[in-house]
Amino acid sequence: MGPLFGMKILELAGIGPSPLAAMLLADLGATVVRIDRPAESGLGIERPPKYNFSLRNRKSIALDLKSEAGRDLVLRLVEEADGLIEGFRPGVMEKLSLGPDICLARNPRLVYGRMTGWGQEGPLAKSAGHDLNYIAVTGVLDMIGRDGQPPTPPLNLVGDFGGGALYLAFGMLAAFIESKQSGNGQVVDAAIVDGVLSLALPLLGLHAAGQWNDSRGNNILDSGAYFYEVYKCADEKWISVAAIEKKFHDLLLQMLGLDASQYGDRFDRQNWNERKRLLADRFMTKTRDEWCTLFGDADVCVAPVLGIAEVAHHPHMKSREAFVEIDGIPQPAPAPRFSRSRPDRPVAPSIDKESLETALSEWLAEDEIKLWKQNLTMPV
Repeated sequence: MGPLFGMKILELAGIGPSPLAAMLLADLGATVVRIDRPAESGLGIERPPKYNFSLRNRKSIALDLKSEAGRDLVLRLVEEADGLIEGFRPGVMEKLSLGPDICLARNPRLVYGRMTGWGQEGPLAKSAGHDLNYIAVTGVLDMIGRDGQPPTPPLNLVGDFGGGALYLAFGMLAAFIESKQSGNGQVVDAAIVDGVLSLALPLLGLHAAGQWNDSRGNNILDSGAYFYEVYKCADEKWISVAAIEKKFHDLLLQMLGLDASQYGDRFDRQNWNERKRLLADRFMTKTRDEWCTLFGDADVCVAPVLGIAEVAHHPHMKSREAFVEIDGIPQPAPAPRFSRSRPDRPVAPSIDKESLETALSEWLAEDEIKLWKQNLTMPV
């Protein structure tokens, strides 16, 4: 059983970061019930449910939150919950009469997690947006890309999942700990713009120190440096080099057949482009896997750039059992890992909404579930 076994979380269906935050908590043992819409919302990127990995490890029911019975059932579940996750625009939950004030009145120890892009307040708070918009206004998107090229969208890892889902889960866990001490719940306002800025703190520190300039693709970590770069190999595959420290840098050059003593100060940016050309020519003389064999386990901070289909078969990933197979589909195992409280094997997302009896069996008594089923007008 995972370390969050025994905790109950209510998730109001959303897209992007809020489902991933709920999955992270569910992966670690929390019992999560997802309250979904009676009809598809049309939001996000549609796919068959079994391939929507972030919906795994929880039960799901369909409720009409605009109906009195639907709202009343949610409030009844709030009374039993340790936490609630919602990802609507500011004000939507209040209009549904399910805002924090009402929910905390029902359950004073509730941790009420709110996931938005812009935050609950501010000029943009109620504006539509997606991951790319949020990281754009933080200045982080402008830092990502190559010299002379437009900013490169870093998938939605930086905004939705890094600055959003992880910070919501982290904030809720902190609030759970505080609630155990105080007996009181509270609202966790997780805004992607806040989380992304927090993630960028080390880079902003380098900028403030004059060690990071505003010219994209001309810094140590953004493809500017020849010793922190990806290089094409003879087979058109790629290899990553991250030899920042001198001992790694010098050994790398030695194993490439280059004389490190002739390279001088590796942080002298005026020489980066020429040295990058030298390394690019050298890496084109062998295939990616030949280079990996040559480097072996030497401390040169080099690794192959794997395609998605290759990852699960890599010896290191296989050794760590980094993937689990669920309904015949490999997907990442729960993370992080624990020495005692080991999470159970994940369960695939539900293809269909469960019955109230199935979804709420750990929340309410059987007789009460039957009463709610009679009162609900929407199919469940």
